[in-house]
Amino acid sequence: MQNLKKINSNHLKSVSGLRELGFEGFVSVETLRAKMHCIPSERGVYLLLRNSDSPPKFHSVGTGGHFKNKDPNVSIKKLEREWVLDATIVYIGKAGGVNIEANLKSRIKELIKFGEGKKYPHKGGRLVWQLCDAEQLLVCWKILKESQPREIEKAIIGIFKRSHGGMRPFANLRD
Repeated sequence: MQNLKKINSNHLKSVSGLRELGFEGFVSVETLRAKMHCIPSERGVYLLLRNSDSPPKFHSVGTGGHFKNKDPNVSIKKLEREWVLDATIVYIGKAGGVNIEANLKSRIKELIKFGEGKKYPHKGGRLVWQLCDAEQLLVCWKILKESQPREIEKAIIGIFKRSHGGMRPFANLRD
C-alpha cells in the first residue's frame, strides 16, 4: 500500500484483491457491533464492502443519526443515481493523519454508532444506512505506518473512479 503504483483496479474488485493489499478485518457491521475491540487503534484507511450481486434495495428513511439536527437521508432516486453497478466497495474512509488524532477504531466506531441512529460526527458514508442490507456490509481496514491516510484514501477513490466511469463509491460524496 505504501507504493501506490502497485494498486490496480483489480485489487478493488474482490476480498482476495484487498487482502493482497494488506487489508484486514472483513467483518460484517452486525458482527462488528459486538467486536469493536478487534479494530486496531492505528491510523489508516477503511472500506465498506457489499459482497452481493443482487441489486440493492433502499429504505426511504435509514438508520443514520441526525447529527446537529441534520437529516442524513436522501431520496431513493438520488440513492439509485449514486449506486455503482458491479462495485464491491461502497465507501472508503480514512482515520488519522497530519494533526488528526482519530484512529481506525474511533472512526469505524463513529460510523457504526451513527448508523445506529446516534448523534455521532460521521456524516461521510451516511448513504450506507439507507441500504436495506447495511448490517451485512463488510468492514475492512489497512493500517498505515508511513503513508498519510488522506492521500491513500484519495488515491483509492481515484483508481475506483477510473474503473467505474468517473463515479465515486456509492457513499463517498467527495473525492
